[in-house]
Amino acid sequence: MKNNITKQKVVDAASSLFFQKGFHGTSVRDIAERASVNVSLISYYFKGKQGLLEYAVTNYYEAYLEKIEESLEKTEADAAIYRLNELIFTIIHYKQMHHQLTCFIQRELSLDSVFVREMTVTYLAKENYYLKALFQETIGKSVGQEEKHYLFMQLKGMLITPYILHSDWKDQIVGEFAHEQFVKKYTKSIQKWIQFNTDVRIGGEIQ
Repeated sequence: MKNNITKQKVVDAASSLFFQKGFHGTSVRDIAERASVNVSLISYYFKGKQGLLEYAVTNYYEAYLEKIEESLEKTEADAAIYRLNELIFTIIHYKQMHHQLTCFIQRELSLDSVFVREMTVTYLAKENYYLKALFQETIGKSVGQEEKHYLFMQLKGMLITPYILHSDWKDQIVGEFAHEQFVKKYTKSIQKWIQFNTDVRIGGEIQ
């Protein structure tokens, strides 16, 4: 248990520093000092900075997909739009509760970091599969495949925008309570967008 706590301290310290200074701008010594551990301990646990990043990103996405699967299983008997709304809340809540690491990962992906992309490609494919299937079920058959694709891209954009443009939100999100409020308000805005794109198509496709 103590080992797990220490490892998590190191991961948290690294996440904060990667977020602030970038991967290449952060040294192992910086991480050790922030986590109040010996430099050799990082080598022992993670085989260096790259191993630490792999561990952090892998754990992040495994827990993330577990939350997604739990949400889908919990709402299995419910209507598609309710399931999608619950899934959106789960996704934003998880990302917000791991804000710094989320921002770092999204920044690296937006820069097309080969190292990070190679680590995340399988996880992102699985996320895309779950989200797309439920979104298409929610939107229904009245929308053509091309428009469905455009709408799905919009949804994906909304799910990552706060973590790519995080500097635009930094003055509004200070402290744990602010993070919780952001999750509720931002999720609600996405849910309204989903409701709009469902309701306006009840009578047919938008002209």
